[in-house]
Amino acid sequence: MKLSRKLGKLVRPEAYRRGWRRAQRSIFRLPFGPVLARIDQHRLTEIQKRCAGEKYADVDHWLRVNRERVQDLKLHRSPPQRVLDLGCGGGFFLFILKRFNHSVLGLDVDRSPLFAELLDVFGVPRVVCEIKPFEPLPNLRQHFDWITAFSIGFDRHAETRARWGTKEWDFLLRDLERQLAPGGKIYLTVNPMPNGDYLTEELRDFFSSRGADVERERIFFHNGVRG
Repeated sequence: MKLSRKLGKLVRPEAYRRGWRRAQRSIFRLPFGPVLARIDQHRLTEIQKRCAGEKYADVDHWLRVNRERVQDLKLHRSPPQRVLDLGCGGGFFLFILKRFNHSVLGLDVDRSPLFAELLDVFGVPRVVCEIKPFEPLPNLRQHFDWITAFSIGFDRHAETRARWGTKEWDFLLRDLERQLAPGGKIYLTVNPMPNGDYLTEELRDFFSSRGADVERERIFFHNGVRG
């Protein structure tokens, strides 16, 4: 990479944000000891041995990834919140939140025996549901202070694998807004497209127009969705 491009990245606002998040993780640490307390280590080890080689069987790695997510959202130093995690996978993120007395619920498809076992050993509740374009989520019978979704994979049409556009996202955001408590937050991260970008300009403008703070893969609605 040319020096000019390196310097250009350093002066971008997002570089300062990422650096500040790293600094805060060091200042407001989240030790693993209390997180792992009372977990059935024998059963967890047995699951890891049986599923060795599967991506998410490396529990220590994924707990560390999700520890950073918890720290970045400051949820390890906030009062108890009600949190819904879309595409919760094995429940790593929600498991950590439980240790800080947050009320948690995951939502995901039921296609991975490993995820089902991890959710059980972590004690994380899950609603089985596939998120589809223009289909509302089930009635979850509560409102949430936070709705999260990390490394989103549901934003693709099943037939073509094409990414969602503004109409699909508008429908989902309106549905999520109905699930939010007053003043609730929505935090989403998307996967990169084949060209390395995370969002098209159209989607970036759309999310911004609805009140989101957009930074690379991060889409953060600090106070609900703007109509």
